[in-house]
Amino acid sequence: MAHAPQIRIPATYMRGGTSKGVFFRLDDLPEAARVPGAARDTLFMRVIGSPDPYGKQIDGMGGATSNTSKTVIVSKSARLGHDVDYLFGQVSIDKPFVDWSGNCGNLSAAVGPFAISGGLVDPDRVPDNGVAVVRIWQSNIGKTIIAHVPMTNGAVQETGDFELDGVTFPAAEVQLEFLDPAAEEEGAGGSMFPTGNVVDDLEVPGIGTLKATMINAGIPTIFLNADDIGYTGTELQDAINGDDAALKRFETIRAHGAMRMGLIKNLDEIAKRQHTPKVAFVAKPVAYVSSSGKPVGVEDVDVLVRAMSMGKLHHAMMGTAAVAIGTAAAIPDTLVNLAAGGGERQSVRFGHPSGTLRVGAEAVRADGEWRVTKAIMSRSARVLMEGNLRVPSRT
Repeated sequence: MAHAPQIRIPATYMRGGTSKGVFFRLDDLPEAARVPGAARDTLFMRVIGSPDPYGKQIDGMGGATSNTSKTVIVSKSARLGHDVDYLFGQVSIDKPFVDWSGNCGNLSAAVGPFAISGGLVDPDRVPDNGVAVVRIWQSNIGKTIIAHVPMTNGAVQETGDFELDGVTFPAAEVQLEFLDPAAEEEGAGGSMFPTGNVVDDLEVPGIGTLKATMINAGIPTIFLNADDIGYTGTELQDAINGDDAALKRFETIRAHGAMRMGLIKNLDEIAKRQHTPKVAFVAKPVAYVSSSGKPVGVEDVDVLVRAMSMGKLHHAMMGTAAVAIGTAAAIPDTLVNLAAGGGERQSVRFGHPSGTLRVGAEAVRADGEWRVTKAIMSRSARVLMEGNLRVPSRT
């Protein structure tokens, strides 16, 4: 019996923010995977180790969590005013599909460093020392991200003293600017608030009518009040991820919210759209102890936020959801804004399961419509491994 050999594909395994993913240059992929379609999806699932009925991704690069089951493609950009194009694929752990419907804000921090090190940015735009400004076109949602990447002696600086809750070790700070972050989702008419309201009554059969802020910014997100669904906003992962009934309730809420946002046309479509929208719940500040044992005091945060990602409570906060939090906090009378004390604000520090994070947003209102021109936050990124991935050639 003939045995198929494995093929080698150049790749880099990187941490960006509180996520990890496998990064590829477009031209390094096998020819059939350089365009969207079944060949690309099949390859990425095999790289990550999905679908895995055991839920462990043992035979791949995935880490069996939503924030470690990720893939990225980067290429030189032909778009005016941009250096690179960035495409993100969220690989399902136990089901055979890759979700291309949204961005990963955490891995966005690693795109600039990867692009510079991979020779995808014009050398004239990269200083030997200082900060390189990398202009990124986020292809999934059609938005611009500006990454400020520190450089030392001609190389990307990866080590430093910037600490990010949810990441064990300090590293160099990468500041990200998400320009005009309101997502242009099909069916939502490009509106930041697809229903036209900053707060809606969301009817969910079997659960009730919930107050909800449904926003397209960074990533489509459904915000709820924690106490409306029986929580305090101080929950850690074990309080929710071990409760099958709670997870089913969140998925039901997510499906009905997606319908109201115009992201799906019928409830059955939500099974093929795991990455978006997100569901998050908010509460006014109270003291709690983070998952690392670090105390978070009332004075340390403006609001508490917990967010679901790929059917589980996230261990920290998705970067794109942080953009949604910052945007919603900047707009008066959203649930996030009210939980943070109301009024106008240009930044918010929120508490999440691993600690705290600050994100800024600039909101303006024109002709009765809210618009956020920019959201800003800092993350860090680091190469974990680089070389060649191997996958069976029959993949």
